[in-house]
Amino acid sequence: MSKSIKALFTACALAAAAGAALAQEQVVNLYSARHYSTDEALYTGFTKATGIKINRVDADDAGILARLKAEGTASPADVILLVDGARLYRGEMDGLFQPIHSKVLEDAIPANLRSLPAADGGISWFGLSTRARLVVFNKVKVQKADVDTYEELADPKNKGKLCIRSGSHPYNLSLFGAVTEHLGEQKAEAWLKGMVANLARPPRAVTPIRSRPWHRASARSP
Repeated sequence: MSKSIKALFTACALAAAAGAALAQEQVVNLYSARHYSTDEALYTGFTKATGIKINRVDADDAGILARLKAEGTASPADVILLVDGARLYRGEMDGLFQPIHSKVLEDAIPANLRSLPAADGGISWFGLSTRARLVVFNKVKVQKADVDTYEELADPKNKGKLCIRSGSHPYNLSLFGAVTEHLGEQKAEAWLKGMVANLARPPRAVTPIRSRPWHRASARSP
């Protein structure tokens, strides 16, 4: 885990804990969808540096969002770590996050990697790392130049060659949203139709090849 990620996590956790009822006991309640051994070192380092204990609840993204909905305003959660922008957007739209003001985070994290400001100027979530959306291809059957951009995946020359997971999966929703932001709705729609026409088989999860995931942290409503 990089020093910058550790610093950003520390800033976010401290900002969330500042207004929490348990802050007097030096405790941060963390709901995390991340399951990586490197995180243990991050949490240990945070407690060592600040003296603040971390009470952690581990679950997948859907489980965490469901738990927040069930707990409502009685939730003890101070910080939420999720692993994809689509899930963060869903939580934001459902009103599960409390916007915070943090100059440290706002100076360190560009606007395209955090939520839009709320009415009071607060930010609902911050991106702490990013995930590469990889295109993996058979070098014997496919030329690199034919798949070196996302747009190329919709080109008719790739008909019958494309394998992707379901378009409703949060990972794809994030990708589709990014492409729409980049190309505009009309071109993005044409791109999506082109990819559907190029599918080799119905969408499903296909491969153990993964990039390192990114996570985002969010302050929770008290």
